[in-house]
Amino acid sequence: MHTEIDTLFHNLWENYCAVTPSARQIHRLLDNSQGSTIVNDHIALRTFNLEKLNLEKLAAHFRALGYHQGGEYHFEAKKLYARHFEHPDATVPKVFISELLVEKCSDALQETVQKLVADVPPSVVADRSFLYSGRHWDIDYATYQALLEESEYAAWLAAWGYRANHFTVSVNHLSQFTTLAEVNRRLKQEGYRLNSSGGEIKGSSEELLEQSSTMADRAEVDFSDQTVSIPSCFYEFALRYPDADGQLYRGFVAASADRIFESTNSKTTDSND
Repeated sequence: MHTEIDTLFHNLWENYCAVTPSARQIHRLLDNSQGSTIVNDHIALRTFNLEKLNLEKLAAHFRALGYHQGGEYHFEAKKLYARHFEHPDATVPKVFISELLVEKCSDALQETVQKLVADVPPSVVADRSFLYSGRHWDIDYATYQALLEESEYAAWLAAWGYRANHFTVSVNHLSQFTTLAEVNRRLKQEGYRLNSSGGEIKGSSEELLEQSSTMADRAEVDFSDQTVSIPSCFYEFALRYPDADGQLYRGFVAASADRIFESTNSKTTDSND
């Protein structure tokens, strides 16, 4: 089973790095001189809550690999719902899956999303490779911009499709750094832009989880009428604290996750260019 999990995460990583070149650079930067392996705390996936490809359809691939559901999270302002999934083996990366509550959005957005996913075959969604298969529809740049006006999340998903939105370095397992502030300082020294929404460090030791992230790279997307460089994916960093049982906390903090979503915001990345 672990071989299947390793293969899945390898494919997710390669697909992610193809549009997030900074990830490999940061991976090397944070690795120590002995070449120890960076531990991936979790990945995140995005989808729409339409029956054909909703959160549970994506989660089924992880359930088949032994994962079970952890917490659930609500993001009312962004019209999102999420759950995280974890494996009995704590060394296996956790998975955070969110979905846009399409019915809570405007009629125009609902119509656009319905058209985008209309021709996606259920058999494609049922294949594990769907998790890193990218976009399954054509979309023009004007439609992307219209989605962007209402929902950064919807626009990102419409442009990029299915892939890991981010990977996450487990700061607990780094040999050169002991605090998230140290990691952030090193990243800034190397010229990487951090998500400062709500502060560079989201969460606290009291909440048992601290998180930070880079702002998304920019990569070219082939829209049906033109090719445009837009925000792609980002790299996250997590420091977990022991819970009452002395085990590292395995859940997530909704308020922090809400800010992390903004790492792909087009307006934010534009203003930082």
